[in-house]
Formats: sequence, C-alpha cells, structure tokens
Amino acid sequence: MAKAKSAFVCTECGAEYSKWQGQCSNCREWNTLSEIRLTSARPGAAGASGGAGRGGYAGALTKEVVDLSGVDLTEVPRFSSTFEEFDRVLGGGLVPGSAVLLGGHPGAGKSTLLLQTACRLAQSKRVLYVTGEESLSQVAMRAHRLQLPTQGLKMLAETSVETLLAVVERERPEVLIIDSIQTMHLEDIGSAPGGVAQVRESAAALTRFAKQSNTVLLLVGHVTKDGTLAGPKVLEHMIDASLLLEGGSDSRFRTLRGQKNRFGAVNELGVFAMVELGLKEVKNPSAIFLSRSEEQASGSLVMVVWEGTRPILVEVQALLDESALGNPRRVAVGLDPNRLAMLLAVLHKHGGLFTGDQDVFLNVVGGVKVLETSADLAVLLAVVSSLQNRPLPRELVVFGEVGLSGEIRPVPSGQERIVEAAKHGFTRAIVPRGNAPRQAPAGMQVVAVDKLSEALEAL
Repeated sequence: MAKAKSAFVCTECGAEYSKWQGQCSNCREWNTLSEIRLTSARPGAAGASGGAGRGGYAGALTKEVVDLSGVDLTEVPRFSSTFEEFDRVLGGGLVPGSAVLLGGHPGAGKSTLLLQTACRLAQSKRVLYVTGEESLSQVAMRAHRLQLPTQGLKMLAETSVETLLAVVERERPEVLIIDSIQTMHLEDIGSAPGGVAQVRESAAALTRFAKQSNTVLLLVGHVTKDGTLAGPKVLEHMIDASLLLEGGSDSRFRTLRGQKNRFGAVNELGVFAMVELGLKEVKNPSAIFLSRSEEQASGSLVMVVWEGTRPILVEVQALLDESALGNPRRVAVGLDPNRLAMLLAVLHKHGGLFTGDQDVFLNVVGGVKVLETSADLAVLLAVVSSLQNRPLPRELVVFGEVGLSGEIRPVPSGQERIVEAAKHGFTRAIVPRGNAPRQAPAGMQVVAVDKLSEALEAL
C-alpha cells in the first residue's frame, strides 16, 4: 500500500510546506502550521490522461480562446435578499452561482440574519437551510420567537458534505445556507471538523457545486479572538464575497461590512438594530449615530466618513487627562492607535500643543470602525477641545486628512459629505481647501483650510 502523503498548511495565510517548521516563512507567524493528509486522485484518472500519450490533451485542444472585447457584458442577474442593507453590502443583491462567507463573533447575529433572510426568500424561491450546530427544533423555536414565516423553508441537520451534496442534487435549491462551514466534514479527510484541511476541502466542494448549479451559497464562518475569520486564508480566495457582522452583545446596533466582493464595492457598510423580533435594518445610520446629549461637553465633535457608496455622520469623543505614569496611555476605540500617535506628534510639531504628559482616550460613538484618513482633522480638533476644556459648537462638522507637515489634504467625495451634513442641520463645516464647494448649500458656512494652524484658528 502506498504511503499516505501529507503537507503542512499555515492557518493564517494558507502557505504549504513539505515538513513542519516553527515559523511560517510567508506571513512570519509562529506555530500556525497544521498537518493535512493529501488525498490521491481517483483510480484510473492518471492512466486516462497520462496513458493516452498526446491524445490525453485532445480535450484541451478543442477549447477556444476569445478576445476580451468580445466578452458579453450583460448585467449579472441579481435578486434581493429582502434586506436593503444586506443588498447594499452585496453590491445590489444576491448573484446566482456566487459563494458568500458571513463571519462574526458569537452572538453577533449571523444565524439570526440568515434565518430571517431564508424565511423571507422561501416565500418565492427554493431555499435549503443546513444547520450543523443546532438541532431542527432549536432553529424552529428561534423562527417562532422571531415571528417569521416558516412555510416553504426546507431544513436539514447534517455535517457530512457527501450526504449534503446528495440531498441538494435531489432538491436543487436556488439558495443554500450552511451554518456553519466549521462543522462540515468530508469522509476522505482524516482530520477533525474545523481543521484546516476539512474547512478548505469542504468549502471547495460546496463552492464547486454552487458554480455548476447556479446556486447562491451562503456560508457562516467563525472568527478568532482577534476578529479575523477562522480557518485558512485560502478560504477567502475561493469565495466571491466576504462579509463581517460586527457589534458586541452590549450594543444594540450591528454593522455588516464587506471585506471582499467580486460583484460590488469593498468596505460597503450596512447597519442593523437588534430588536425583539431579530435584526431590523437602519435606513438612516447618521440619525442613529448622532443621538448626542443635550449638554455640551468638551472633546465631542461630529465628522463625516465615507463608507462604501454613502457618507455617514458619526461622533468622535476625546478625553485627555494628566497621566500619573511615565509612559502615558494612548487608547483608540474605532480608530487606528498607530495613526493617533502620529497625529499627536503632528499636533505638537505644527500646532504647538503638547500632549506628552496626558493620557489620551478616543472613542467613535456607536461602535463604528473608521478605516479612512478623513477623520484625522476631526480627531485632532476633538483632542484640542478636551485639552483646553472648551466645548465645540454643536452645529460644527469637520473632515480632512492631516499630513506629516501639517497640511490638510482633500479627501474623496467632499461635496457629497458637505451636502449630507447640511441635510442633518449642520450650519458650519471646516474642510480641506481642495474639497471646498463653489457654492455652499443653503444655510451652510464652509471654512476651507490648508494648514493645521488655520483649522485651529478657525475654531
């Protein structure tokens, strides 16, 4: 009997090695290599091609290549997931034959969102919901508690991919939901469910079926302690869209962010509210994130960030306090801590304000994670407000990128940001000169600045 071959795969980046080593040479992570057994091809497969000599390539020679200009540009057909915010993150709806991976922390609402979607879609389409973590009675009780329409939704409790594929071949669903991919396993793979080999091969088999049968495949994925999707990174290359549902159990709101999307914009954001009857989409996120207290407080300022295809107004709060430590703390929730340290250095160098003896705490209200640089100017002005204990006007809105030489750089979609702020009643804006409109919206005073010192004077 031939000896079973094995390989070692990095769970972080998917790199493969012939033998075990302590550190992955590709991503430089330690103790991330996991052994997988390599399955051989079906008996006779090699002889069917290799034994045929040159004739083995006859099938490949019949393939035709096409010119790029001749490719059909017909719009990919889509259908709605019944959630407008879900459709927004997907790029306009679900695409037949696509594979979508939905990740999130336990309790974020992944199963709730997909169960609501499945029950609504089942009224007009063939939907199969496969649960590997819960029993059918548990899913039924949740659907009853959420008062969802359960007629027409097909359910299956199964973890074997071979059995599952046999069922879907017979049922031919238009939408297939797997909860979760970490519970699925193939009989030919020797490792336990949730391992590198099982997750990768199970996802590959399911994705292959989805492409061949034009089925929408929705996979639920677990996340690690640092918030990234568990399993090998190669899983993200197999699927068409990777979505992350964020929000702690202590927060009422959940944000659905697109991290990869072959059919739409990346970093699109959908906002949901967790209510008694499940997840409810928030049509106007700015109104939710701007629920400020009536009392004016120092260190509070509203900024306009761009998420995917729309502007969102969020509040940033800064708190500075004299530090009793030799190394003052720098804490940023919802922002990049490394960028905060850089901005404080720019404030000292070009603004003349020293914060080296202060503990600096920053928070973006509502649990939103701001990934773009347009928040730089708002962060610095909020820090200055807290440092001098002087509240900023409630009708003021700010955005702009701050460079290392103290210049204020323009950001994309500046006009749309100003218009969005005017819609919510803001009457004054401090923006980069490159984003200043030729004609400001009615009732809006726009102050254009080139340098950080000009922005401080404008306050």
